[in-house]
Amino acid sequence: MLPDHGRPVAELLAELTALKAADLPVRGGKVTAYVYDTGLPEVHEAAHRAYAEMLEVNMLDPTAFPSMVALERQVVGAVAELLGRPGAPGIFTSGGTESIMLAVKAARDARPGATRVVLPVTAHPAFHKAAHYLGMEIVPVPVDPAGYRASVPAFEDALDERTALAVVSAPSYPQGVVDPVEEVAALAASRGVPCHVDACVGGWLLPWLREAGAAIPPFDLSVPGVTSISCDLHKFGYAPKGASVLLFRDAELRRRAYFASAAWPGYTIINATVQSSRSAGPLGGAWATLQALGREGYLELGRRTLEATRRLADGVGKIPGLRVLGEPEAALVAVAGSAEVDVFVLADEARRLGWFLQPQLSYAGIPANIHVTVTGVTLAGVDAMLEVIAEAAEAARKRGPAEVPQGLPELIASIDLDALDDATFAELAASVGIDLIATGQPGMAVVNAVLDALPAAAREAVLVRFLSVLYS
Repeated sequence: MLPDHGRPVAELLAELTALKAADLPVRGGKVTAYVYDTGLPEVHEAAHRAYAEMLEVNMLDPTAFPSMVALERQVVGAVAELLGRPGAPGIFTSGGTESIMLAVKAARDARPGATRVVLPVTAHPAFHKAAHYLGMEIVPVPVDPAGYRASVPAFEDALDERTALAVVSAPSYPQGVVDPVEEVAALAASRGVPCHVDACVGGWLLPWLREAGAAIPPFDLSVPGVTSISCDLHKFGYAPKGASVLLFRDAELRRRAYFASAAWPGYTIINATVQSSRSAGPLGGAWATLQALGREGYLELGRRTLEATRRLADGVGKIPGLRVLGEPEAALVAVAGSAEVDVFVLADEARRLGWFLQPQLSYAGIPANIHVTVTGVTLAGVDAMLEVIAEAAEAARKRGPAEVPQGLPELIASIDLDALDDATFAELAASVGIDLIATGQPGMAVVNAVLDALPAAAREAVLVRFLSVLYS
């Protein structure tokens, strides 16, 4: 609430510290999702200072703030050089979702009348979001049930004159494997369809892993038929949040991503991104991070990440009741459980021990699992992580699987959730032991088990209501 009088800065900062007390820690490697840590405090400090330096620069008008143009050219240029096409045109965006939104818009505008986006079931939901916002249709194709890579024959069947864009991932987030980019891009090119590579999570990682000795298949703009690629710098580029780059094969396609409007009597409107006014802080933070680490810094982080990923995957495979899904090519490891070890209970037990392992629900025949993002800091604590996973697995074995209240999934699926207000929905959840407004770090095993028992559409409806209750 707005106070009647201004409060002292020290008091405000103290309140922020208190509010963050229940947050997951962003440094140290015990949180294996959402945050990326080099383990190098001086690099993060450089980024924070540069972020603050550019905080109030408005990227709405590049003619007013030439510093942002100079920085964006450098950052986009570095990504283009790493991803197979030096000098490729690009756009600095606020994150992977915005990069994907712009890639889909550019493809739609380049092929008037084409309204379909063909993608694997493992592709990021940001494409579904983009299609929803842009009035397009998603056409999902299956993945290989053993390796979790997109099916090339299924792509061949799905691509037609109505297809605006073909999408592949490098890697897909759920299992960390690279789709067959060369084959799908060639198919798309033969049909005159643009092909986007979602390398949001891997674009700034895979090249360094390759240099460190990993077998990484071709995936970037050097591959014939690839017309655009997205790469998040706030992931394995280790920049502060709000930093992604979208590259295009040529400037003509990039122009399709832009928006301009002269149909009003106000200031000139020309936007490279979905946003209009936006801070140059993230751009400054990304630039400083790239400069502070340099090629050798990123290569060393790649070596550490590769070693940690291999040790984690090998170690998990030795824990009874657990198995790694697929053969991860990037620093993403998905661990499935068994009849004896419920991964949702395992995740709760790990959180009790001070570690956050990200639960993933089952979908399209892929089992529920816990997901670990390995970063530069992980190697120092990989043995401790394996000990925690083993201890949490044993605790989960003793506790047994999360119990879904009898009949609840069927009840939820039958209810018109739009007919319930937020208070009634919260009461319904509480009546079966699910507290949607608990503070701190709650146990989520039962919640995840309930969601896992629901079809995707019902999951989405429940999640929307959960968010509405949370912020009410």
